Amino acid sequence: MSLLPTFRPRLQMVAPELIDRVIDEAFDVLAQTGLMFENDRAIDIFGEHGQRVDRGTQRVWLDRGFVEKAIESAPEKITLWNVSGNTSIEIGGDHVVFDPGSAAIKMLTADGDVRPSTSADCARLSRLVHHLDHLRVSSTAVVPCDVPNEISDFYRLSIAVRTCDKAVVTGLFRHESFPHLFEILTILRGSEEEVAARPLAVLDACPSSPLRWSELTSESIIECARRRVPSEIVSVPLTGATGPITLSGTLVVHTAENLAGLALAQAVRPGTPVIYGGAPCLMDMRAGQTPFAAIETMMIDCAYAQIGKRFGLPVHAYMGLSDAKVIDAQAGYESGIGIIMAALAGVNVVSGAGILDFITCQSLEKLVIDNEVCGMAYRMLDGIRHRHEKMAIDFLPHAIEAGHFLSHPTTLKLFREEGLMPGRVVDRSSAPAEGGGRPDRERAREVVEELLAREPFRLPEETCSAIDRAVLRGAEPFGLQSLPRLPD
Repeated sequence: MSLLPTFRPRLQMVAPELIDRVIDEAFDVLAQTGLMFENDRAIDIFGEHGQRVDRGTQRVWLDRGFVEKAIESAPEKITLWNVSGNTSIEIGGDHVVFDPGSAAIKMLTADGDVRPSTSADCARLSRLVHHLDHLRVSSTAVVPCDVPNEISDFYRLSIAVRTCDKAVVTGLFRHESFPHLFEILTILRGSEEEVAARPLAVLDACPSSPLRWSELTSESIIECARRRVPSEIVSVPLTGATGPITLSGTLVVHTAENLAGLALAQAVRPGTPVIYGGAPCLMDMRAGQTPFAAIETMMIDCAYAQIGKRFGLPVHAYMGLSDAKVIDAQAGYESGIGIIMAALAGVNVVSGAGILDFITCQSLEKLVIDNEVCGMAYRMLDGIRHRHEKMAIDFLPHAIEAGHFLSHPTTLKLFREEGLMPGRVVDRSSAPAEGGGRPDRERAREVVEELLAREPFRLPEETCSAIDRAVLRGAEPFGLQSLPRLPD
């Protein structure tokens, strides 16, 4: 007996006709205005592929046909593997995964204090992600302040892979760090060939709006393409500042910057996996702030997700985060709205869980709260299923006789599938007799402590030692003789 297919709820922010116009204008920008590439290798690569370049001004102009060929060669889906190399997830299509985002420099502690993030914070956050089922990808979410800045990018990756058995989103702060980062991946996989065959890490590359690719970000795209490591482009035009004041104009700049990075990757190696992404933002002109959780910011995100999907590319966005400074109502509604909108828009990689204060701060308590909202988003995407030919009428005689459906076999069989069973962060208990209830941050603190007390993910000792030696070789020029001790 054939049952009806499940309807997947979707959100579309812009009409197809506007998508066409944004894409056409972005191609005009690439061909007529051009972009600046501060990396000589990138300029040479474009020149070798017949594109017009001016080495004096570092400008590059890209033909539409050249870019369209690059789009065609880029994979529609990317398979990422966990640290152990025995489980994979697919990035692309209708698949949605959530991760904590990257590069926060502060931590909001359980006591409400804010301080610079440390190596121990990196480890605790990563260990927590390992146990949070609805965060299906890890990330180098915080920058440790207790090591030299010059090694913090590949050092934080070394912490992430030894404390969480999930694929990881990371990135470079210095292009000199790529060999050290790649060495860590090679230690884990055993060979450069296996790094490419079972990708573990995705590297962010952030162009500098408007229309500029720096030395660092260009080098990241080039080296990732050479080594067949996936790149994730994070374009960040700000309305009225580094992008046009209009949301549609900002979409044009965002599209042009993404396509330029994609074209560079495909010019280095056709078929290089690239995720079409970003963190564009409304600029609040009253105080010059960049509210990444503003509704207009999320509208831009959902719109460019449509554009990326039109190109047939995996899509990334920074959503599910909050600009609040503490775990309060603002943190809840901004993160909740973003997570749900991202899921409905089909964003494949959603970064932002746990984030506060304009992407500068992480909170373990907010992370476990956001994990529950991500679970709700997955339940929503699963839709309302047609499980029986007769949805109610066949069950009614039993219920009428018993006076309820509680003991019906279908209730006992399906109640966990029909309804999401959230953890203790979500308060569904009856109100206490004295009235009121416990704040969500207190419940979240208990969940954090409980999860961190569980048996952690551990790499084999010899693998950890090899990674430590690789990190220390990269740290030696900067005077670091030993690595900070991580929590057990």
